[in-house]
Amino acid sequence: MSKMASTCNRCYVLMVLCIVVISSMVASCGANLLQDFDLTWGDNRAKIFNKGQLLSLSLDKVSGSGFQSKKEYLFGRIDMQLKLVSGNSAGTVTAYYLSSQGPTHDEIDFEFLGNVSGDPYILHTNVFSQGKGNREQQFYLWFDPTRNFHTYSIIWKPQHIIFLVDNIPIRVFKNAEIVGVPFPKNQPMRIYSSLWSADDWATRGGLVKTDWSKAPFIAYYRNFKAIEFSSISSNSISDEAVQSNEIDANGRRRLRWVQKYFMIYNYCKDLKRFPQGLPAEC
Repeated sequence: MSKMASTCNRCYVLMVLCIVVISSMVASCGANLLQDFDLTWGDNRAKIFNKGQLLSLSLDKVSGSGFQSKKEYLFGRIDMQLKLVSGNSAGTVTAYYLSSQGPTHDEIDFEFLGNVSGDPYILHTNVFSQGKGNREQQFYLWFDPTRNFHTYSIIWKPQHIIFLVDNIPIRVFKNAEIVGVPFPKNQPMRIYSSLWSADDWATRGGLVKTDWSKAPFIAYYRNFKAIEFSSISSNSISDEAVQSNEIDANGRRRLRWVQKYFMIYNYCKDLKRFPQGLPAEC
């Protein structure tokens, strides 16, 4: 009987392992974009295909296009893989962001500013709270974002917002309410993305215009993932404790590496822009 029981136990363990493996395989397939997003403007310039596994936005001289999430989120981690407009994308902007609505809206931005062929994209980041932004940091990417898909992520918690590229942290915006700086923590936000023309400012301050002979300009999206966090109090856990769980020693080194070698603008160092003194959170 004991030998039979041992055999049954082994069979049971093997069965559980098989179920776990199968479950992980199913989970790795990724979300269905048809279930998570609505195509909101641009007529047929926005498309979801491959049975919901791939989404594209396109821009021509008549119109751009965009989409938004069906759900709202209040704290979480948002991941999306993007492959940006290739070739001469000067004047175009691919915006991928979280936002609430109204004049006192909150917003967390990734914006990819197009380039002349051969020049690097500029990744523009910003944080709005209660309708006020002006917290820009800009980076060159250390790879060509048009050749392959790369993952762009936002971790949003009451203590901080972390921007990541391929799981490498590039920016941390901490909650500085203690010194009177509003922080986005009360308004649920949807995920938005749009591809549009901003050739009055996007490339070299508007000096380089969109070459419409290269249209349509197309960006691609896949492998969306959202993990929602519970709305824990910002005072219940210190920022240092939360951040240390999310950015380990290697992550902190990589954050310093990105900011040293790839950051090209930081509002917290722009003394000409803030002659009366840098913002309190700086």
